[in-house]
Amino acid sequence: MDLLSVPSSPSLAGNVLFLARQRFCNWRSPERLHLDAIFATDGILYKNLRRGRGCFSKTTEASSSFSNGTGESPYILVNTKPSDARIIYAVAPAMGHNQEAHPESHFRVPAIVQALDKLELTPKFRGSKVIELQNFRPASVDDITSVHTQSYVSGLEKAMDQASKDGLIFIEGSGPTYATVEVAESKNSRDPPTGFALIRPPGHHAIPKGPMGFCVFGNIAIAARYAQRAHGLKRVFIIDFDVHHGNGTNDAFYEDPDIFFLSTHQDGSYPGTGKFDEIGRGDGEGTTLNLPLPGGSGDTAMRTVFDEVIVPCAQRFKPDIILVSAGYDAHALDPLASLQFTTGTYYMLASSIQQLAKDICGGRCVFFLEGGYNLDSLSYSVADSFRAFLKEPSLAPTFDNPAMLYEEPSMKVKQAIQRVKHLHSL
Repeated sequence: MDLLSVPSSPSLAGNVLFLARQRFCNWRSPERLHLDAIFATDGILYKNLRRGRGCFSKTTEASSSFSNGTGESPYILVNTKPSDARIIYAVAPAMGHNQEAHPESHFRVPAIVQALDKLELTPKFRGSKVIELQNFRPASVDDITSVHTQSYVSGLEKAMDQASKDGLIFIEGSGPTYATVEVAESKNSRDPPTGFALIRPPGHHAIPKGPMGFCVFGNIAIAARYAQRAHGLKRVFIIDFDVHHGNGTNDAFYEDPDIFFLSTHQDGSYPGTGKFDEIGRGDGEGTTLNLPLPGGSGDTAMRTVFDEVIVPCAQRFKPDIILVSAGYDAHALDPLASLQFTTGTYYMLASSIQQLAKDICGGRCVFFLEGGYNLDSLSYSVADSFRAFLKEPSLAPTFDNPAMLYEEPSMKVKQAIQRVKHLHSL
């Protein structure tokens, strides 16, 4: 299947990444909006609004990047060959989106970037093997409304206008949620790079009608619709391994037979959705799979889930692309839940999902950052995911302390897996 309309374009991963990175910038054409500090509690957003600033701060210096050109194609390849790339990533730290006491802080993405640089995983050290995308056109309102209701998008736009006068926005939503505007490989390639969108705020809780749980727009859901519409990749397989259920993504595609949503999450955690029997509805029945794991589940549980649930589901569904809601908040050190994944768990997931994509959909795979609120475990786990994509040995033994782990609830995990396998005839 052709991935690209023009040979000079970067990879599909790059196209989906720029959409994720730029979805907030310029969506209110023709002027840009910059929200420096928006914090929502009980539906009230306080903020400072400034006009005329760029959407993203510069992070690490990149020796290779994709830029927005002036020719027929909006993508110009700079100083590298897309066929060389093993990882394509984009950085959207939303530095103006800052409330230091909030777990979804503006330190999250910079901590990851610093770890990548410290461990020599950036273009500065890897040349054309690792590419950072920069300076792409923004997602359109049509891109956003492919998932979210027009009334929500219009209402948010009007609220921003009002806030520029009053400093106050009212948005319906659940949970303390920020809102901010900052927020090719050759089409003949048999081994495309893996993409990673290092973005915040996360998106998988945002429902079609509004924000929820730190999330404003459904990043991965918007990207899934874009992959279908712009690239003809009809069947999309979404894996969500965040510790919390991706209820927004779940709801967006609950009746869609062409998008398979698979979520593993801690049983009983926020937002309380994602039960076993939530399997889709109508034409989409069977293309939603929720696997709530008991507290204390860790590396052994997730390896078993991958082999016995994720792989057979993907093989049966036969997707054209795999998208991943990569939440790093199931780590044993994370403060918001009580699973006990390790850096090694995330290395395993990155490596295994990359291989699964190569086996069933030509290697087309893009990861999207979701949760992860301990800066050390977040940054080192993402860095180890990059090492997995590069097929380099894990550094997890350097980061992980086995003494912090306790015995997994193996019987409860087995029961959960058996239940979901029965429900989905696996």
